[in-house]
Amino acid sequence: MGKFLWRFRKKSSLSESLQRGILGLILVVTISFLISTYFIVEREQRSYAVQEAESITKTLSSNINADIVKYMELSRIIMTEDRLVKFLRADGDSVDIGMINDARYGIMDVLNVTEGVDCVMVIREDLILATTNRFTYKFDNEVLGGDEWKKDICEARGSAVVSLNSNGVAKKSDNRPFVTIGRAIYDIDSQKQKGIMLMNISPGIFDMMLSSLGYRNICIMGTDGTCLAGNSSIAGFYDSSFASDKIKFKDVSVDGERMLLSGGRVGDYPIVLLRAAPFSTEGIPFRMLYVLLVLLLIFMIMAFFVGNFIRKNITDPVLELSASMDKNKRSGDLKKIDVEMPSTELELLKGDYNSLIDHVNELIVTLIDKEKTLQKAQMRVLQEQIKPHFLYNSIETIGFLALDAGADKVHDALETLGSFYRNFLSKGDREIPLSREICIVKDYLSLQKLRYGDIIEDEYDIAEDTMKLVVPKLILQPLVENSIYHGIRQKGEPGVIRIKSYIAGGCLHLSVRDTGVGMSSEEITRVLSTENPENRSEEESFGLWGTIHRMRIFEGKDDIVRIESEIGEYTEVEFVLDVGKSYGV
Repeated sequence: MGKFLWRFRKKSSLSESLQRGILGLILVVTISFLISTYFIVEREQRSYAVQEAESITKTLSSNINADIVKYMELSRIIMTEDRLVKFLRADGDSVDIGMINDARYGIMDVLNVTEGVDCVMVIREDLILATTNRFTYKFDNEVLGGDEWKKDICEARGSAVVSLNSNGVAKKSDNRPFVTIGRAIYDIDSQKQKGIMLMNISPGIFDMMLSSLGYRNICIMGTDGTCLAGNSSIAGFYDSSFASDKIKFKDVSVDGERMLLSGGRVGDYPIVLLRAAPFSTEGIPFRMLYVLLVLLLIFMIMAFFVGNFIRKNITDPVLELSASMDKNKRSGDLKKIDVEMPSTELELLKGDYNSLIDHVNELIVTLIDKEKTLQKAQMRVLQEQIKPHFLYNSIETIGFLALDAGADKVHDALETLGSFYRNFLSKGDREIPLSREICIVKDYLSLQKLRYGDIIEDEYDIAEDTMKLVVPKLILQPLVENSIYHGIRQKGEPGVIRIKSYIAGGCLHLSVRDTGVGMSSEEITRVLSTENPENRSEEESFGLWGTIHRMRIFEGKDDIVRIESEIGEYTEVEFVLDVGKSYGV
């Protein structure tokens, strides 16, 4: 007990295990708390940032949309200006510089009531232009002479069409992009198209809008990826996924700072709002985190008290009980222990130990009595061994008398009988080599041939590597006897008994095959049954069924035998045994 207790304490004590377990639990809970806090903060920060981005984007988008609608209405008013209408209705030959200037002045008179319009271009069907602020633009005459740039405007049939950069007809001298509102102009009387008006909105109007709202982290872009206004450093994060009706979000890093990039299209216009904002602490639920922190502290305090309670009420009493057991063992006398336990369960454990002590003392007394009985039985066995020697000596004496009388066959039969009984008894051994078991079978068949003559023929196919394997005694002889009395003899004609052994799959295979009357399926089922009915005869119990039953006990399992038979042809019984198994039972 003391050695066991020392090993137990050296390996790990229950108290130490509980301490490590509680500390590990506290560590796991703390780590889980930190991880949960991290994910909660991340989620809430992102949720707040997303809500803020959606609110700002929708507000700014609404403002831009309102301005564009205002400029659309302004473009409709410009189309009705008298001097511009006269310019559009005039024949090509009658249009001169004066008429063009009148049209331009008419447009400028309308624009004086508003701001933000950088340029208005009116292009007649014969490509004669009347334009304001014309010196800050460069025209592409090749594009202007084609039809592709005005295709979507003409299809709108007078409705305003918002595009970028004058549909490629002209661009600013400083190459800054801009928003264009285009309309096809129709004659109010003839309803024929007379020209196209392009109104370019100054990007400065968007800069003023962002400045007035205090938005420094927003870039107003065209769907082609150009920056119209705002923070141009954000433009590099633009991709086509942001040019959708729904607001898209993406995490990006700007100058090493993690930010939330949000973007969405302004209505049906080719304008995209792109915003990059850092994750602020405003969305962190500090109140909830404080509650979780308090709960963590409460858990740690409770874990400490639970560990202390377990130590005082379980581990310390168990160690005290173990020490009392060790003291009892070292005294050399198994006595009951008398130690006060703090709980019913430990008191029950002490009672079970005391009951075990009583039972062990009873077993010791019983064991001593059995040992005395065994010694007496061994003495009787020694006495019984004298009887077989007397039998061998008597058989040898009769054999010599038969030899002197010239009865050679009688002498040979007695020699075979003596050899059979020597191997059969085998000095009381329960296990013998397979080679000796084969000798028993051969002697037995030799004696049977003296009785039945040539009706029995025996064959042997014994693998050399199986001869020295140890098997239970009398495993084959009962099978051979069954083949003679229930197989060959009942058939009434000569038969063959074939004995075979080999090793396969780590198992020893032993089989006895005869060419007798065979067995029905009912008989095979009866023989293979694991039950022992009361009406089973003593011959059956000792014969085939008894041998199978005995081998099942030796092997410790039922699936060790296989019987194959065909009525009137043959019967084969095969045992499959574990190689190297000890049968000392």
